[in-house]
Amino acid sequence: MTSFQTIAVGFDGSDAARAALRWALAMAGPLGGRVVVIHATGLLEHVETDQPAARYQETVSSLTGEAGLGADRVRWHMVDGDPCSVLLRAITPPISADLLVVGCRGHAAHRGLTLGSTSQELAQHTSIPLVIVPGEAVHSAPPTGSS
Repeated sequence: MTSFQTIAVGFDGSDAARAALRWALAMAGPLGGRVVVIHATGLLEHVETDQPAARYQETVSSLTGEAGLGADRVRWHMVDGDPCSVLLRAITPPISADLLVVGCRGHAAHRGLTLGSTSQELAQHTSIPLVIVPGEAVHSAPPTGSS
């Protein structure tokens, strides 16, 4: 089995992104790997008065603490560009990710879609393993059936 030393996680602050980050942090712990949390900033984010990146960094820090992973093993990386291109570039140096992790869909996805455009495009173009994690709503759904 491949040992994943560098796990790159796409993060846009959505429920699915938080679920993906939790999954990556849980995976990195026992493997001794590191996590690079990647936030792609598009043109609209630069013109918004409310810059979400600072809030996202706080969320990442909080989730890292909850996972019990040392801050030295988690790095925040903010890059201009569209999410898919930015995450695909994380495969090459200086990040050299050997696993990509994303949520099933981000903020911009339509409610009825199971996968968003970024997760679909990554699945088509990545050269390394990709994990697409369902959103937190899926994890919090009550079990079916009765006991």
